[in-house]
Amino acid sequence: MLPKQSATFPSKHISRKPGKKLSPKRRHKILQNLIKDALKSHRADYVEIRIEDHERTKISLRGKNVDELATSRSVGGCVRALVSGGWGFVSFNDIANLKDHVALAVSQAKLVSRVCGDNLLAPVEPITDTVVPALVVDPRSISLASKRALLEEYNDIMLSYSPKIQTTAVRYRDTYSKKYFANSECTYIEQEHCDVGASFTAIAREGDNVQQMLVSAGGIDGYQCIKGHHDEVRECARRAVENLSAAPVDAGQYTVVLDPGLAGVFVHEAFGHLSESDFIYENSMLREIMVLGKQFGSPILNIADGAAVPGHRGSYKYDDEGVRSSVTPLIRDGVLVGRLHSRGTAAKMSERPTGNARAINYRFQPIVRMTNTYIENGETSFDEMISDIDKGIYAIDAYGGETTMEMFTFSAMEAFMIRKGKVAERVRNVVLTGNVFETLMHIDAIGNDRKMNDGGVGGCGKGQQFPLPVSDGSPHIRIKNVVVGGT
Repeated sequence: MLPKQSATFPSKHISRKPGKKLSPKRRHKILQNLIKDALKSHRADYVEIRIEDHERTKISLRGKNVDELATSRSVGGCVRALVSGGWGFVSFNDIANLKDHVALAVSQAKLVSRVCGDNLLAPVEPITDTVVPALVVDPRSISLASKRALLEEYNDIMLSYSPKIQTTAVRYRDTYSKKYFANSECTYIEQEHCDVGASFTAIAREGDNVQQMLVSAGGIDGYQCIKGHHDEVRECARRAVENLSAAPVDAGQYTVVLDPGLAGVFVHEAFGHLSESDFIYENSMLREIMVLGKQFGSPILNIADGAAVPGHRGSYKYDDEGVRSSVTPLIRDGVLVGRLHSRGTAAKMSERPTGNARAINYRFQPIVRMTNTYIENGETSFDEMISDIDKGIYAIDAYGGETTMEMFTFSAMEAFMIRKGKVAERVRNVVLTGNVFETLMHIDAIGNDRKMNDGGVGGCGKGQQFPLPVSDGSPHIRIKNVVVGGT
């Protein structure tokens, strides 16, 4: 049975008599009935319906110019149907014709099942719930002009720091989403979610030498998360200017200490994607590598992922299959113990769903995605970590990088030499390369100062779905025998 809850939804997508205005409660009831009737109308093994309402603001500044200043709203939905192991999927904007969309998805599923009928769903308990975020400051309550004014304050601070600041880039995004999920197993969930993020880039130039630094801010509890960052953006400009005088690093093999920002990106990009079970299931070589129970690091290494970790950009209560979020241990005491699942991959691999099925919006089917991925705290302080390094590198934040299977390449945004146990001179062009599994085995110290990165306007990309909000984090970590390329 569908619950009687108060919510709002655009009335233009629901049939009514001309000139008659519907109350929010009435619109909500009509939407519930549309979903309920559509779920009764099918002949399929399984059907799910997602209807979404997204309100967005985008602002982009480049130098002294405004590149983008916009608000938008998108409303639509999708139906996914499973018949004899075949999936059918339909996305749409005309919500009033929900029965027709269900019929089309079922028809597609029947056709697919004739050539590819091996899909299953792991069982989960039916859920009825309503989720509303606890916001400190709702971004919808702040005018577009006020948002622009704050970003221009930050931009002016960077531009005025030094004549060597050639240009800047400031980007802001906020999204308030309402999702309605129901399936033929009697699950019905209404879930609202807020995501706010901003990034600030300072680009310094001296002749042919160009250096840039970036800081970001963001969160899911309201607009206030991007306020009060005046000192951070000033520091961003300072670091960009100071990096102009840094000498290129000498290529070689070093003991490297990663700050929480770069270590978080490393665990997300180099290891997290390898833990997504659709990737594992579809790749025979990876299945031979990612064997549960295999030693992947020293006993001090613990890695986890989970949307049930509260308060971060990758946090939510239910995924896009209506599965309750969880925290999934991936590596425990250096041993591979888990991986991330949708209901489909869990069924294929005889494991349990982890609540990691996510779609960027109603135009896409949910696939296995990370949420909040992090290395857990160890016991070593930063001073202890560098104290016995005679010659090494301290690498801070990620400027860019790529991964191909188990091989990775990351560029540090900022770096310093470590000499005789102390942080020494600034260096640049630090590029870290290696095999992720060998690198995990070479982590020999983990800090006690974990930080989560929630900032920015981007997110994770996979399967043409970008950007999906995620967070990553880590304490400082020390890695032996890292190949560092310089120029």
